[in-house]
Amino acid sequence: MRLTSRNELLNRLIRVIDTPDIKVITGIRRSGKSKLLLLFKEYLVKNKHNIIHIDFNDSSFDDLREYRALENYIEKKYVSNKKNFLLIDEVQMCDGFERAINSLHNKEKFHIYITGSNAFLLSSDLATLFTGRTFTIDVFPFSFKEYMDYHHYKNIDEAFEKYFYDGGFSGSYPYQTIDDKYDYINKEVFETIIVKDICKKYKIKNSGLLQNLTSYLLDNISNLTSSNNVANYLSSHKNKITDKTVTNYIDYLCKSFLLYKVDRYDVKGKRYLVNSHKYYLSDHSLKYAKLGIKNLDIGRTYENMVAIELLRKRYDIYAGKLYNNEIDFVAMKKDEKIYIQVVSGLDNPKTLEREIKPLLSIKDAYPKIVITRSKQPEYTYEGIRIIDIASWLSK
Repeated sequence: MRLTSRNELLNRLIRVIDTPDIKVITGIRRSGKSKLLLLFKEYLVKNKHNIIHIDFNDSSFDDLREYRALENYIEKKYVSNKKNFLLIDEVQMCDGFERAINSLHNKEKFHIYITGSNAFLLSSDLATLFTGRTFTIDVFPFSFKEYMDYHHYKNIDEAFEKYFYDGGFSGSYPYQTIDDKYDYINKEVFETIIVKDICKKYKIKNSGLLQNLTSYLLDNISNLTSSNNVANYLSSHKNKITDKTVTNYIDYLCKSFLLYKVDRYDVKGKRYLVNSHKYYLSDHSLKYAKLGIKNLDIGRTYENMVAIELLRKRYDIYAGKLYNNEIDFVAMKKDEKIYIQVVSGLDNPKTLEREIKPLLSIKDAYPKIVITRSKQPEYTYEGIRIIDIASWLSK
C-alpha cells in the first residue's frame, strides 16, 4: 500500500523536533501510526540526520526485546557530530521499554519518537511510564479529505458516497468488495482490539460478554448512555453483568481508542453533567463492519463523522443540554466555542425548524451551525449557518 502525505500530522512531528519531550504517537490499531513514522523518517533522511529506526514488527529486531539490549544497541548507533533521532515502532514489544526510554531521555542525546499499540501506550499511563515530559500525537483513521487525496477524487459527492461506507482505515482500501473491506476491519481492528489487546491486558476471560457489550454500544452510537442502562439491557438478554463491570469495560474500549466518550454540558448553567454520556467510534466503518449495513442510520453516521473530525482538529467536545433541548455538540478550543447540530437532511421544513430551535434558544454570540447533506453551497437561515457535511469535512 502506498504512503500518502498526512501533512498536518507530519508537520506537528516536525514542529516539536527541538523540544525536550518524548514524542508519543498514539491511536487505534491500523490508523497509520507506523506509516506516519515512516513519513517522518523520509523527512529526516532528506536533512541528513542520524536515524536509529527500530520496528518491533520486524523479526530482525527480536534480540532487542529486553530493555538493556535495546539501550545498548541504541547507544552504539549514536553519532556525536549529528542530530540523533530515535524512532521506535511498537515499543511495548520490548520488555521494560520504559526503563530504556527514560534512561536515554535523561542523557539528552536523542530526539525520541515512539509508537505503541493502543492498550499498551495510553495517554493516561504516560506520566507513570515516563519520568520526562511527553508530547502526544493522536492519530485517527483517514479523514474525508485524506480519503479524497489518497484516491485522487475530484468529485466531492462521488467521494463522499464512497467514504460513507469505506471509512478511514486505509488498510481496507486495496480490497475490491465492501464485504472484503469489512472483513479486514473486523479481523485486523475490531477482533484484535477486543481479544488481543483488551482481554490480554486486563485478563478478561469472557471475551463474548465484552463482544456483546461492544455490539450494544455500536448500535447506540450518539445515544445518551449510562452504565446502568447497558447492564440492564445485557442482563435481560442472559448476560450476567453489573454496572461496575460495564463501566470498566467501556473504559477499556475508550483506552484502546475504539470509542470516544463525550460528556454532557449544561449550556445555561455552564457546568458539566455526569449522569450519562455519548460514545462515538474512532471511525464510522467499524459499526458497519461489525453489524452490517442493512439498517443504516445515516444521521448517526454523520454525527459520528462530525465528532471525530472535531476531535481530529483538537476541539474538546460535549453533548449540549439547554432546558429540554439537546444540542449535538458544543465544541471548545481556547476562547473558541461552536454550537453544532447534525442532521441527515433538511428536505422537510419541519426538520429545519426542529434542528434550529435549540440553537436559537442560545443567547450568546458564539457561532451556531447545522451540518447536513444539502449538496448546496453554505447559506444562512435566521443567523444559523447551514453547511453541507461533505464540504465541511473536506476543508
